[in-house]
Parts: sequence; C-alpha cells; structure tokens
Amino acid sequence: MSLPTVTATRYVLPLREGGSLPGVVEGNDLGTYVLKFTGAGQGPKALVAEIVVGELFRRLGLRVPELKLMHLDPAIGKSEPDFEIQELLLRSAGLNLAVDFLPGSFGYDGSAGNPGDAGMARILWLDAYVANVDRSWRNPNLLVWHKNLWLIDHGAALYFHHSWMSAEKFAGQPYDASDHVFSVAAAGVPAVDAELAAAITPALLTEVIGLVPDEWIDDGDRERYLGHLTARLESRAAWLPGGAR
Repeated sequence: MSLPTVTATRYVLPLREGGSLPGVVEGNDLGTYVLKFTGAGQGPKALVAEIVVGELFRRLGLRVPELKLMHLDPAIGKSEPDFEIQELLLRSAGLNLAVDFLPGSFGYDGSAGNPGDAGMARILWLDAYVANVDRSWRNPNLLVWHKNLWLIDHGAALYFHHSWMSAEKFAGQPYDASDHVFSVAAAGVPAVDAELAAAITPALLTEVIGLVPDEWIDDGDRERYLGHLTARLESRAAWLPGGAR
C-alpha cells in the first residue's frame, strides 16, 4: 500500500502561516492541495510525521484531509517572481507532500464542529501518544469543514526523530496537556484509553510507517519508528492525561 502520487501543474499562492511556508498548488488530477515542501526549514522529517500521524489518526476514525505525494518540477519554481518562494520551490524539486485543500473551511473556535466530550478525549489521547506539541488555542490546527472537525498539521509530532532519543526515554516522556485545546477533556481520557490502545497494533503501525516514501526514510529507521511508538504505547502510565486507569 502507498499514498497516491500526483504532479504539480501550477503554484497558486503561499500560505504565510508558520515557518514552513506551505503553498496552494494545483495537480494534474485537477485537485487543489496545500503542498508541504521537503526544502522547508523542518526538512523531510516533518513530512514523515505528517504521514505517520495523519494516517494513524485517520485509521482510528478521526477526519484528516487526504494525503498524497506530489512531484514538483523545478520549472515551476523558476517562473515564481517572489525570490523567497522561488528558492523554496527550487530546493523542493522532486517529491513533496500534498494535503487536500478544504475550500471554505475555517479555524475551530470552540463552537461549530465541537467533537463532544468523547471526541475531545480521543484527540487528546492521540496527541499525547504521538507527542504532538502543536494543538493549543494559539494554534489549534483544527478546521471546520461542512460542520465537521478536521485535524491538520502534524509535522511537530514524533519529535524523538530529530535527535533520535532512545525509545525508552521517549516511551516515558510526560505530556503536558495543560496547553492543549482540549485540556478540559483530560478527565475523560482514561475512559477511552483501553479502546485506543487496543486498536494500535504492530500491524497498524507498520502499515502507516510503510506509507512514507523511501526518499525520506530508510528501512532501519522504519524499524526505529515502530520501536519508539510501540514502547510509548506500553508506557501509558507515564504520559496518559488524566492518569492511568
């Protein structure tokens, strides 16, 4: 199994939010995407986290915009008049990550798209599991589209891979839920713990890690991701918001 692959046909405009400068791009399948670049400051590892976390969340029932791989021709970069964007496009020639663009979506503000207590607890549990530090009210990375809540931007998760801290250290790393957009749901997290933990099997983790293209990861590191995420699952008492049940 692999992610679908498309080719960029036109760079439309930058999304000047955060440091990675993603852009809206059209593909040869007539789709419109938010393109996340390998040449951005965070590099390919942020895209690895996007795929592993986004696809894991999707398989556990959360809404995540469809992810595809996208080939970017350097000729598109050469025609871009903005020097900063041109440099980014040229550095990112080749394979990048395309996230389905949700036209008319808007940022979650606590009213429309509210997932309810159980939904908030599930999201909080999963963010704690993958060590996602980027889901605060300052930047919730949640969109409301057609009255439903969609989760985006998971490149800051799995921070263990930037320095490859040991699996044992990552497994027991506490998660500070106090700044999380759904911190109010911490008391309900133990009630969803058994269900979510049972659903995250070695086969599921192997599947989502396997979706990362070979250009961004080697086979040895695939095993390291599996080992780190398995170890963390087995050490939930150390990081579970609301306390272990």
